[in-house]
Amino acid sequence: MIEEQKTTLAQLRVSIEAELADFLGERSAYLESISSDLAPVAHSLSSFLLDGGKRLRPLFAYSAFVGAGGVSDKKIIRAISSLELLQACALIHDDLMDGSDTRRGKPSIHRHFETLHQKEEMEGFAQRYGMAAAVLLGDLALVLSDQMLNSAGLDSAQMHSVLPVHDEMRVELMAGQFLDIHEQTQKNTSVDRSLKIARYKSGKYTIERPLHIGSSLAVTNLNSRKKLDDAYSAYGLPLGEAFQLRDDLLGVFGDPAVTGKPAGDDLREGKRTVLVAMTLDNSSPSAIVRFMNSFGSNDLSAADVEILREIITESGARTRVEELIDSRTSSALEALRHGGITPTGQALLTELAALSTRRSM
Repeated sequence: MIEEQKTTLAQLRVSIEAELADFLGERSAYLESISSDLAPVAHSLSSFLLDGGKRLRPLFAYSAFVGAGGVSDKKIIRAISSLELLQACALIHDDLMDGSDTRRGKPSIHRHFETLHQKEEMEGFAQRYGMAAAVLLGDLALVLSDQMLNSAGLDSAQMHSVLPVHDEMRVELMAGQFLDIHEQTQKNTSVDRSLKIARYKSGKYTIERPLHIGSSLAVTNLNSRKKLDDAYSAYGLPLGEAFQLRDDLLGVFGDPAVTGKPAGDDLREGKRTVLVAMTLDNSSPSAIVRFMNSFGSNDLSAADVEILREIITESGARTRVEELIDSRTSSALEALRHGGITPTGQALLTELAALSTRRSM
């Protein structure tokens, strides 16, 4: 059964890739018809979307759709694939706000356009050009996510059902992004605040809301699907937090060959994650001073990163976060037993829980 679900998810990824490639090909041709100067924009966005990514959000949406009894077709695959463009918006803007140099082992969008400015010896400031390009490409990805959903061929009942969920998801994402940057301005850390940020910045738009999008496409009457959506929330919210907690661990302890980012990148960026909050709550005063003297410094050496990792590990924070991931994942899996989710949906969501929380370090 497990191998069968892996095959189903792999086949679905291929279908999602095809829909994205088809849609981006159309949009790229349109952009280049406006001006040849837009060719780098079209190429960069297509490369960003098609050269990597796990497609977790559409996979969750699809699993919820079949879990609600839906029978998939091309228009459903196209509709859920639009979630990848929303994620592209979030990642492009996130990299810009964090000052990240890389994404998936390649230059981040703002660095790519900064380099392009320098290479072609353009007038003005390369850094400003790169920043402006990233803002606009992120905005473009957000607009295109709407276009892809609207052009999927859904019937009027499905559109009326899915749009409120889609809109709420985007509001929650932007709220989470602001809470994330606001947290960096605070004088102290908080596990509760960091968990809320994990939920809104990543967890809800990665798992819970895609699940609701899937169910809203299968069952268009809100009252009829309330019990189902409650079960999806009981699964999606804890799993979404576990997903982000895994991301936090990867941002500190991850292998660059796997994460596509330099080792300890979150430490250089000064990310106030649950991992960091737990470290500061459970370290000695001297260890806290040592940690904060280096935390958030862009010029951290490999040796500096290792010292910060040791402080995190010695505080017990790494172990506690792993325990949180396990407990949140267990809660999510328990929720699958309730709410009328089909056996196929349960099997797919069980497999996705493992994929999203057991990513390699």
